[in-house]
Amino acid sequence: MDVQPVYPEKRLSFPEAEAKLTWLALLLDAHSIVDQGVERELVGQAKAEGRKLACRKGCANCCRIHAAVPVYPLEMAGMAWYCTEETTGEVREALISRLESFQEGQPCPFLVDDACAVHALRPMACRQFNVFDTPCAEDEDPFYNRRQDVLTPSDAFKNKAFWVTLPFYGIVDERDKEIAIKENHIHRQVRVLQQCNWKELAKKMRQFDEQRQG
Repeated sequence: MDVQPVYPEKRLSFPEAEAKLTWLALLLDAHSIVDQGVERELVGQAKAEGRKLACRKGCANCCRIHAAVPVYPLEMAGMAWYCTEETTGEVREALISRLESFQEGQPCPFLVDDACAVHALRPMACRQFNVFDTPCAEDEDPFYNRRQDVLTPSDAFKNKAFWVTLPFYGIVDERDKEIAIKENHIHRQVRVLQQCNWKELAKKMRQFDEQRQG
């Protein structure tokens, strides 16, 4: 695991929360590594092949059509924390309503006004899904009908990201980490985002608001 950070200044930081929640730093480190890998691949393909990123703010096609987005327990904890303690105002109220009424098969429960309400803490799968050149048509999944236009993430960066999250799952010995990565142990923890009970998160958010107001 010798991948070195190339854009360390872009690592998100929540100092007070990280001081209280030791696992949060692991998640933010992992996200930073994934983002570094994606940026390297995007820059590399742009230079080598003259390609440009088609994804842009306001384009939420993938949030509507991807029904099997993988999410790991650590990521779920991060999104739950971010929703509960960091979202505010109209976005927060809209998000709570979305979570309360969400049913499997609908667009992503975190999609509010065509924007990701947890963009800062979005799952690694979402961070790595990038499309080149041509924006997605409505209801199109380019992964299947034009795979050549979808970024292939770097395995080295993905594995390094998973490596730093392993203590959350009780794997701390270096040799055990190597085995866990080699044998894909962490992938046995994966859940499907749409199948998680997000109504409980909405309940937690309302309870947090009541406690803060009381």
